[in-house]
Amino acid sequence: MTQNDFPKAKEADIALLLEGTFPYVRGGVSQWIHQMLLAFSQYKFAIIFIGSSRDAYERMYYELPSNVVHFEEHYLHDEQNTPEPKAHVGDTKTFDSIKAFHENMHKSSKNEPMHDFVDISRMLTHGTHLNEESFLYSKMSFDMICESYQSHCTDPSFVDYFWTVRSMHKPIWLMSKITKSMIKVRLCHTISTGYAGFLGAMIRSTHGYPLMLTEHGIYTKERKIDLSQTEWIKDNRNLFQKEPTETSYFRQLWIEFFEKIGKFCYDSSDVITTLYEANRLRQIEDGAEPEKTMIIPNGVDVEKFAKLRGKRNEQNKNIICLIGRVVAIKDIKTFIRAMRIIVNTIPDAQGWIAGPTEEDKEYASECINLCESLGLQENVKFLGFQNIEELFPKISILALTSISEALPLVILEAAAAGVPSVVTDVGSCKQLIEGYGDEDIAIGDSGAVVPISDPDSFAKECIKMLKDDAIWAARRESAIARVERFYTKERMIKMYGEIYERIMR
Repeated sequence: MTQNDFPKAKEADIALLLEGTFPYVRGGVSQWIHQMLLAFSQYKFAIIFIGSSRDAYERMYYELPSNVVHFEEHYLHDEQNTPEPKAHVGDTKTFDSIKAFHENMHKSSKNEPMHDFVDISRMLTHGTHLNEESFLYSKMSFDMICESYQSHCTDPSFVDYFWTVRSMHKPIWLMSKITKSMIKVRLCHTISTGYAGFLGAMIRSTHGYPLMLTEHGIYTKERKIDLSQTEWIKDNRNLFQKEPTETSYFRQLWIEFFEKIGKFCYDSSDVITTLYEANRLRQIEDGAEPEKTMIIPNGVDVEKFAKLRGKRNEQNKNIICLIGRVVAIKDIKTFIRAMRIIVNTIPDAQGWIAGPTEEDKEYASECINLCESLGLQENVKFLGFQNIEELFPKISILALTSISEALPLVILEAAAAGVPSVVTDVGSCKQLIEGYGDEDIAIGDSGAVVPISDPDSFAKECIKMLKDDAIWAARRESAIARVERFYTKERMIKMYGEIYERIMR
């Protein structure tokens, strides 16, 4: 589908604000969005997709349902949107407001309302002086950056500070343009904070459309992980200027930026939902008002997956499968190292990795090389993207070795199909395996939970389940009972439907 083929409309019921996910990226969140679109066929949806760069999202992996009446895409690093350089002096009153805004951002705490953000967002969408050309090319803007560098920056490089500030602020004008051209809707539903959440907050303050936020994973937490690992953020201090445990100035600047725009989204939202209690408490810690927050767990089509239980192939019982993207946050390397230990005990064990490899080709290549160096070419298979309904009858254990997750749909889908799991202790995984609350805990373990990046523990639990049929069968029955009781699609859709109806009414 090309841009000329995108559906367009002047109004819709619900606008979904999506960052780096459906329909261009496979995964649990995209699958959930598709599920929601199909479940609420009575509503007309508009989708506003925000991506990093156009060449990173060349193909739609999901077909847009017929109730998506409007679709638009925008890219943060699209040079076509950058205005031509042109000398500007700048408006004194406007830059005084910006200076005051930034000073307050330095002083404010997580729990203070973001009134200044509301004022600035209105200046961006309604004013004439706070525009991108003025920020990029005016003398007042340059002077303000110089002053801020002298007052706050602890990194010795002014050049890196200058370009960091520019790259950090540039997407704000894209959000402003989207807000100005926003079609009429009854509700905006953003599926993260970040840039999509910032857009939702700007639309709320500009047009007054109600805003609902659903966080699967906590965006600021995930960005901290990304920012701690990325190599493009510089630290120009020498050996004697650095504290070993101290975060570099530019890294911390990016972290604080995402925290601030996340708080703006929390303040602007009418309802804030997440998947489990630990996430809800994290939202409150990050500044969300407790009375706005609520838990709606993911749900799956249990009936569809229940049909797979009787198709299990007993001939291939020593197969462990990791279903997920081959990217660093899924920690595929720990799974591969665990397979080396498992194969030492169970020589015919198979480790399948079912997921796309194109998102991070360098990491995928490292994983393949690790398999070869450990002599696992015959035991570990990279299958690429697969139909999970065809996979589940062939495997005995679902593996999840991620270092960060929310409430993974794949664990619930596997449980509904009668496949127990061995997972790392991230997100709600412990709750999905061991239960939450007396009634849930009484069901029993539906697999095993192990520490992050611990191939020995992971391998030990897999071996235990593969070598003892009674343990495997008991965990299978617990998995089925838990998903049928607490994690059905019908229960989830009912809860979202009540919120949609209440807000739009």
